[in-house]
Amino acid sequence: QFLLVESGGGLVQPGGSLNLSCTTSDRTLASYPLASYAVAWFRQAPGNGREGVACTSIRSTGINTKYADSVNGRFTISRANAKTSVYLQMNSLKPEDTAVYYCAARNTSGPCTTSDTWYDHWGQGTQVTVST
Repeated sequence: QFLLVESGGGLVQPGGSLNLSCTTSDRTLASYPLASYAVAWFRQAPGNGREGVACTSIRSTGINTKYADSVNGRFTISRANAKTSVYLQMNSLKPEDTAVYYCAARNTSGPCTTSDTWYDHWGQGTQVTVST
C-alpha cells in the first residue's frame, strides 16, 4: 500500500496557470512505478461533490487520457518520463476552478475513468484558489 502526495497548489489570478504534481510517498519510487497505474485528478469545492477532472493510463495501444468537459482544452494531464509522477497543467484558470485537488490511482492495464469509486489510492489534496 502506498500514499499519493500532491503539490503545486496555491493562489492565482483568473487567467493564470498552475502545474500540480502527484507522486508516490514511497522513497523507492521504482517499487511502485506509476506506469502500471491509472492516475486521475479530482477536485472538490466547498458544498460540492467530488468531480473527476482528468485521468490517464498506459495501455498496450498507447496513452489513454480523458477530461471533464469543464476543463477540456484548458487542463493537460501528463506523466514524467520516469513515470514516477503525474502532472496536471492548468491554464486559463477561472474562479470556478477553485477547489481542493486530489490525485488518485489504481493498478490497471485498461482505460482510465473519472469515476472516483474506481480508485483505491488517494492523496491528501492540495488547495487551488483562483481569485483577484
